[in-house]
Amino acid sequence: MVKQMDYHTLREVFTRFRDAEPEPKGELNHVNAYTLVVAVALSAQATDAGVNRATEKLFQIADTPEKMLALGEEGVIEHIKTIGLFRNKAKNVIKLSRILVEEYGGEVPCSRAALESLPGVGRKTANVVLNMWWRYPAQAVDTHIFRVGNRTGICPGKDVVAVERAIEDNIPVDFQQHAHHWLILHGRYICVARKPKCKACLIRDLCPFEEKTE
Repeated sequence: MVKQMDYHTLREVFTRFRDAEPEPKGELNHVNAYTLVVAVALSAQATDAGVNRATEKLFQIADTPEKMLALGEEGVIEHIKTIGLFRNKAKNVIKLSRILVEEYGGEVPCSRAALESLPGVGRKTANVVLNMWWRYPAQAVDTHIFRVGNRTGICPGKDVVAVERAIEDNIPVDFQQHAHHWLILHGRYICVARKPKCKACLIRDLCPFEEKTE
């Protein structure tokens, strides 16, 4: 495993990320905490762009758990059938909506444990919601962050929880709020899986990756 990047190098890495994109945003469209939960849950094994296309009209008519329940599972399927695993996801959307109405008064809870108790909501989804809606510096580790973290030494770890802990333990706190967004965007557009775009990389000179591309 690549060595954990040191504090001073990490400060330089994230200073460059911040200078390039001071306020990075998640790319899933949403209008409130509830639609954010639904959008992130739908994004598993799907692209953000694909989810946004599917939810554009869905969220116009069902932006609360009560409205989603009124739409029903088949109604949800009609909107999201272009997304992978749409039947199971529609079932989870209805289940989590019912739980929110019956147990939380229609409001989205703001603890990781409560969020993770909802059908179709895992740790990554919970962390995205905590970070994006409540501005809590939770770190949502996806495949992009896992790859970037282990390739560069920014946050190496054997699994996503270890990478999450590496971010929390090592990245200076003034960068924590946006850390996972910067890393996701870097992995999605620059430090891609098969042929990273090292020539366009902001941190090329700080990165120990030996198989850099030109």
